[in-house]
Amino acid sequence: MPPLLLFILSILFLFTYSYSSSEPIPFRSELEVNLLFEGWLVKHNKTYKQNSFEKAKRYDIFKDNLRYIDEHNRGNHTFTLSLNVFADLTVEEYRDTYLGSLPPLPKETVGSESDSYNDDFGEFINDDDLPNSTDWRDSGAVTTVKHQGACFCCWAFAAIAAVEGINQIVTGNLVSLSVQQIVDCQAKSCSKGYVDEAYKYIRRNGGIDTEIDYPYNGTYDKCDKEKADNKVVTIDAYQSLTESNEKRLKMGVAKQPVAVLIEAYERAFQLYEEGIFTAHCGTKVDHAVTIIGYGTEGDQDYWIIKNCWGDFWGEAGFMRIERNTESIKGKCGLAQWPQIPVKRKHKATSLE
Repeated sequence: MPPLLLFILSILFLFTYSYSSSEPIPFRSELEVNLLFEGWLVKHNKTYKQNSFEKAKRYDIFKDNLRYIDEHNRGNHTFTLSLNVFADLTVEEYRDTYLGSLPPLPKETVGSESDSYNDDFGEFINDDDLPNSTDWRDSGAVTTVKHQGACFCCWAFAAIAAVEGINQIVTGNLVSLSVQQIVDCQAKSCSKGYVDEAYKYIRRNGGIDTEIDYPYNGTYDKCDKEKADNKVVTIDAYQSLTESNEKRLKMGVAKQPVAVLIEAYERAFQLYEEGIFTAHCGTKVDHAVTIIGYGTEGDQDYWIIKNCWGDFWGEAGFMRIERNTESIKGKCGLAQWPQIPVKRKHKATSLE
């Protein structure tokens, strides 16, 4: 088949075929799979090394993931999978490249920089006092989804999203903040890290610069001290909420976005497209996200999480995931270590 014709057919096939179709698909021809692959490459602007076996290797992985997606989507599930941005990766490659958060250190080792670990939700007497649903996107407290790339800094993205949220709630201004500053000036690497270390840095530094002024590039670079001195947004403290308690977590999310840790290892998580994620997962956390809301669909309660894998993953970069599970640790362990930045409304001081 001429290359131009193959290219045109692949594009048409990519945008006309529904990856999440629930119709039985007993068999896919090699041509069909190849057209899907070529269209997927164009959609995600993917290229591989020429004169190598890389493309053939990626094609085989893509084909295996497609088989897994088809099998899942034929079943009766609350969510669907798709050929998203990670469709050419094995689950091991995906984990080794994109999962990079660590559980918090024991409280007794945190030191004098830590804040109170007692969450204060005095306005909520019980669960009936909480709104039935919350979505901080509707209140303008959530910035656009970003992509961490191959830098292990999901923990910084989760913390920054929570800081952006509380800053908007307190001041009314939604400001996209610099993850790159955390990577360069706090972590000084693209290594795995701790959510609370990002909060601690912002407080110690006296604030953080904007994404526009100190943009993210997906790699570690030398700290730009001049930009780090641009303390555009500040926080007063940071705090851990009650561990392994979804009711207390709900109270926290009703007040502001909350950074949490989650186990994202499973292939279903990797290839998630839409719906309420209810697949099996463990509680050995390896990724950080920000809970920006909660709700109920039918009789299924869910959390809304903001991820940092771009808008070609999940529901335009977000995921709805099961809430009120039998495990006190929450779905995929997300209730174990919720953390928030604290920002108080300050009274203006008059100059005499």
